[in-house]
Amino acid sequence: MLPRSPPHALSREPHQADASLPALLKAWRQLRRLSQLELALVAGVSQRHLSFVESGRARASRELLLTLAETLDLPLRECNLLLHAGGFAPVFEQRSLSDDDMASVRRALELTLLHHEPYPALVLDRQWNSLLRNRAAERLIGMLGEPAEVWQRVDPSGHKNVLRLSFHPQGLRPLVRNWEQVAPHMLERLQREIVAAPMDQALHALHQDLSAMSGLPTSSHTDQPRGRAAKPHGAAAAAALTPTVNVELGLGEVTLRLFSLLSTFGTAQDVTTDELRIETFFPADDFTAVFFQELAGEAGR
Repeated sequence: MLPRSPPHALSREPHQADASLPALLKAWRQLRRLSQLELALVAGVSQRHLSFVESGRARASRELLLTLAETLDLPLRECNLLLHAGGFAPVFEQRSLSDDDMASVRRALELTLLHHEPYPALVLDRQWNSLLRNRAAERLIGMLGEPAEVWQRVDPSGHKNVLRLSFHPQGLRPLVRNWEQVAPHMLERLQREIVAAPMDQALHALHQDLSAMSGLPTSSHTDQPRGRAAKPHGAAAAAALTPTVNVELGLGEVTLRLFSLLSTFGTAQDVTTDELRIETFFPADDFTAVFFQELAGEAGR
C-alpha cells in the first residue's frame, strides 16, 4: 500500500466523464505519482500486462483489479467503481446505519458519543454531513438558536453539513475569533478528502461553496495547502506554533478554546463504515473544560 498524494495533486484528479477502466486506472496511477513500472513492481504484475490493461488492449481480471486497488490505496467506494468499470460486480456493500447488520457499528458510535460527554462529538459521513451527535454538540449548536432552525438556515438541503455550519455567516463563523487561522486548515482538510475521493462531485461543489463563503483571499483556497505555507519558520515557529490548531469561540466576554480529533474504523469492509468519521472536540484549556462541564450540569437539572 502506497501513501496518498498531497493536496496539490488535485490538478490530476479522475473525472466522472472518464469512467472507463483504462482512464480510471491511469488517473489513479498518476494521482499517486507512480510510473507504470513502479506500480507493476509494487503490485507484483508485469509492466507489459499493466500497460495493455491501461491502454485497453487487455482485459483485467477481478483479482488484478483488487490488487491494484489495494496497491493504489483506493477507498472502498472507489474500489467498487474500478471493479464496475472492469465489468465486475462490486465487492464492498454499502449499508444504512439503521440496517440490522450495522447494529454493532452504530452501538460503538453511540457509546463513543456518550462517553465523550460533556464535550461535543459528531459522527460524519464522507461529505461531512452529521449523522449522529451527542448532547454536548446539540447544546453547542443550540447557542446559535433552535438547532432545527439553525440547520435549516445553514444547510437547506437537510444534510446537516458541519462544514456549512462552520462557514455560514449565520452559523458558527461569526463566533470564531481566529477565523483566518482556522478556515484555511478546514479547507485543506476538505482538499485532502477530495484527493482521497476525487470522483465525488459533491465534495468538489462543497469546496467551491465554502471557498466563496470563507471571506479569505483567493490565494488562501487554491490547491496549495495554505495552512502549511502560512506557518512561521525559525525561532518564531517554536514560540508561535501550538500542537494543534485551536478553534476559539467567542461568547460575549467568554472565549472557548477547542481542538478536534478525527477517528475512523481501522478494519472496515463496508463502504459506509469505511467513510464514517467521528470528530471529537476537546477543551484546550481549563476554563473551556469547566464551561462545558457546567453547561452539562445545568442541562441535567
